[in-house]
Amino acid sequence: MEKAREHKRNSNINAESQQDRKEAKANYGLLTATTMIIGIVIGSGIFFKSDDVLIYTGGDAKLGALVFCIGAFSIIFGSLTLIEFSVRTKKNGGFVGYYEDFISKRVACGFGWFQTFIYFPSVTAVVSWVASLYIFSLFNIEAGLEAQIILGFLLMTMIYALNIISVKVGGYFQNASTILKLIPLIGLAIIGLFWGASNPEIPAGIEIIEKSKVGLRWVAALTPIAYSYDGWTIATSITNEVKNPKKNMSLALVIGPLVVLGVYLMYFLGLSNMLGTEYLMSTGNNAVNKAGELILGSNGSKIIVIFVIISVLGVVNGVILGGLRMPQALASKNMIPNSEKIAEIQPKVGLSLSSCFISYVTAVIWLVLHYLTQKTGILRNSDVSEISVVFSYTCYIVLYIKVIKMWKDKIVDSFFKGMICPIFAILGSLIIFTGGIVTNPFYVIIFMITCFIVCIAGFLYYKRTNK
Repeated sequence: MEKAREHKRNSNINAESQQDRKEAKANYGLLTATTMIIGIVIGSGIFFKSDDVLIYTGGDAKLGALVFCIGAFSIIFGSLTLIEFSVRTKKNGGFVGYYEDFISKRVACGFGWFQTFIYFPSVTAVVSWVASLYIFSLFNIEAGLEAQIILGFLLMTMIYALNIISVKVGGYFQNASTILKLIPLIGLAIIGLFWGASNPEIPAGIEIIEKSKVGLRWVAALTPIAYSYDGWTIATSITNEVKNPKKNMSLALVIGPLVVLGVYLMYFLGLSNMLGTEYLMSTGNNAVNKAGELILGSNGSKIIVIFVIISVLGVVNGVILGGLRMPQALASKNMIPNSEKIAEIQPKVGLSLSSCFISYVTAVIWLVLHYLTQKTGILRNSDVSEISVVFSYTCYIVLYIKVIKMWKDKIVDSFFKGMICPIFAILGSLIIFTGGIVTNPFYVIIFMITCFIVCIAGFLYYKRTNK
């Protein structure tokens, strides 16, 4: 009887998905879906988190590479597991649609509130700020935190405007920025791996961070690793706008993560070999400038920084591309106040302007919150977006368990996809959760409780308004 209800539910899901396909306009193909995953994941994290990974591992590059591989557990096996949802539904809202169809509408609303009001805007704010750091670095400007935040705000506003004015232009920018960002990453990686010269000396006036024994504290490196890998799930938010999603999204969720892992390992090991781990740890975000100088001469650092800026802006674009659709996705399911107005899509732009406004305002608020946490230093080497990323991975476990249940009910035929993949995905999420707690136990726990409260608020809202 239970299996019969399950199959009937899946039939209803497929029928609703067919209706969604009729209403959605397919703007993107396999290339955009894949480059969106690669473009968001490979961006700011690998450039300004590599030194953090080395610090947590005591300067051990091999251990750092191992941590990158462990972190890849969640993205690779997670994506392989989530294919089982992407081929069975075409609901908008990405993960919210998965929760809605396969868990419950109340839980979907709770998770949707978290993504809309915490995850997307916090990541958008932090990465926009990172872009400003590299722009100031390009022009050798010693800018204070206030100036960095103001420039980050202007960059964020500009990219929001770009995506609102033209949906297709936003997609084109995503493709172009992804291709351009891979040039310096792969170039530095290959040259660095075969670099035979001695490591450069650490500049005078910079505190030298030496190699050390860290014991089990290396687990904390999983937090910046999680940040570096995050973003692959954002691509699911445009599933209803992808041509032939059953084929293209499935391929994108496999190809994208594998490309990311390969590029990350090559870049991390190449840069460590070229500069030395102590140089990387001591100079931090500016280490990549030195690599460019060694390879291309005096102007090499600026050339590399230009590519880095394009890379980071590509991340901002990708996160905004997914985030500005979230309020509308919730409104279309009656999961947010004033849903009727927010769900209305303007034909000329192909987006809900109310949804774009909500997304933009919440991102601005999170930029202010990011400023406050950086000013006070309460999160130490972390930031607000890292914690929301860790909470996201914790929430994914519910979906992974659901796939195991679908395999037991013979809805998923493959033992590998129905049992092996979700088990490894759960393990990866638990490892990342542990790493997040170790990084800063008090404030991380407080922040994750806040995320949970927002989820509960969304859950209760749907329960009250959709009895």
